[in-house]
Amino acid sequence: MKSTITRAFTVLATAALALMSVGATAQAAPPKVITIGTLYAGSGSFAASSQPEHSGLQFWVNQMNASGGVFVKAYGKKIHIKLVSYDDQSDTTTAATLYTQLITQDKVNLLVADFGSVLTSVAVPIAQEHKVLLFDPTGSGTSLFSSTNPYIVDTSIPTSGLWPTPLAHFLISKKIKKVAIIYAENDFTASQATTLVNILKAAHITPIADKPVPTSTNDYTVLIRTIVAMHPQAVVELGYDANDISFFHNLAATQTHFPMLFTIYPGLETALLEKTVGMSQLKYTYAYASPPLLQYNKVNFGLGISNFLKRYTAATHQTANFQTVAGYNTGLVIQKTLATASSLTQLDLRHAAGKASGHLSTLEGMFQIQADGAQVGEQMYLAQFLPVHGKFQLSVVYPTAHATAKAVYPAP
Repeated sequence: MKSTITRAFTVLATAALALMSVGATAQAAPPKVITIGTLYAGSGSFAASSQPEHSGLQFWVNQMNASGGVFVKAYGKKIHIKLVSYDDQSDTTTAATLYTQLITQDKVNLLVADFGSVLTSVAVPIAQEHKVLLFDPTGSGTSLFSSTNPYIVDTSIPTSGLWPTPLAHFLISKKIKKVAIIYAENDFTASQATTLVNILKAAHITPIADKPVPTSTNDYTVLIRTIVAMHPQAVVELGYDANDISFFHNLAATQTHFPMLFTIYPGLETALLEKTVGMSQLKYTYAYASPPLLQYNKVNFGLGISNFLKRYTAATHQTANFQTVAGYNTGLVIQKTLATASSLTQLDLRHAAGKASGHLSTLEGMFQIQADGAQVGEQMYLAQFLPVHGKFQLSVVYPTAHATAKAVYPAP
C-alpha cells in the first residue's frame, strides 16, 4: 500500500513539475516583434525637423529587419522590429493623447519622442506615470530631466544648457562686449540664453539686450530696429527653424547688417535655410556645428557618418541633416540597450542604457548620459558660413583645436 502511494505521489510530482516547466517556458517565450512607438509631425511648425528625424529612425528599423532583426540578449536571438508611428501635427495636446495611446492601447515595448523639447515635454510625464522608458532623440531642454525620473534617455543631442558654451567663449576671445540676445520662450532656447548670459557675466560682459519672445513669433521687425539703435557688436537669435527663417527675412526687408550674427538652425538644417533664406543672407553668419558637418567616422557601433550618408541617400533618395542623424542614432542606442539588457523590463533597459554611457562611440560622437538621463557626451562647436573654392559653406571656427577655418569678424 505504501509503495502504491509513493508511486502515485511520484507520478503526481513529476506531472506537476512538467506543468510548471511548460508554464515557465510559455512565460519566457520571446515576443514575435519588438514594438517601438513614436510620433512625428506631418504638418505644423515642427514638421520640417520632425520628418527627417523620423526618417532616420525608420532607416535604422529597415536596416535591422533586413539583417533578421535586432539582437535581444534577454532571449538570446534576433527579433524583428515593429515601428508604430502616429502624426501629432506639431500639436502638444494631440501628442499627449497619442503618447498615451501608444502605451495603453498599442502596448509598445519602447517609446521614442517626437522632435524637440516642446513635443518631448508632454511625453516625459506620461512615460514616467506609466513607467515606460522614453528614448529622446532631440528634446534637450534642461527641465525635461530630473533625478526623480529614471524613465528617460537623451540619445542624440546634448542638454541645451551646454550648447552655447563654445559661442560664449568665442565672444570672450574676440573681446566682443556689446552682445544682444533674442530668444524664444521655451525651455530649449531659454536654457541656452541663460547659459550664454551667465558665462558672459562671469567674464564681466553684460549683454546690452536679453529679449524673450513667444515661440510663435514670426515678425522681428520692431525688435531688430530696437537692437540696431544699440549698436551691437554681436547679435544672437535663439529659436526654432521657423523663428530663424522669419528673423532672416526681416533682416533682409529692413536691410540690416550686424558685425556678427548667430542663429541655431543654419547649422542643423542647412539645406532648409539655404532654400528658404538664401546664401546671400547666410554668408558670414554663425551657427552650431554638429553632424553631419562634424565627421565622426571612427566609431565602435553602427555606421560612421560618411557610410551612413551614402547608404541613407541610396536607400531614400534624400539628403540627411542633423535630425536624420539623430533619428538613426536613437536606433543605435536602442540597439545597444536591447543587446545588453538582462530583460525587457523598463528599469533593466534603463540600466543597460546607463552601462553603455561613456563606452558607445557613434556617428554622433560619444554617447554619455548623467544619472537623470541628460546627454553630456556629444559636442556642439561653432561654425561660420565662409567662402570655400568660390562658394559659401559652413566651416568649424571654434574651439581652435577643432577648427577647419579661421573666423571672419567683423562680417564684411
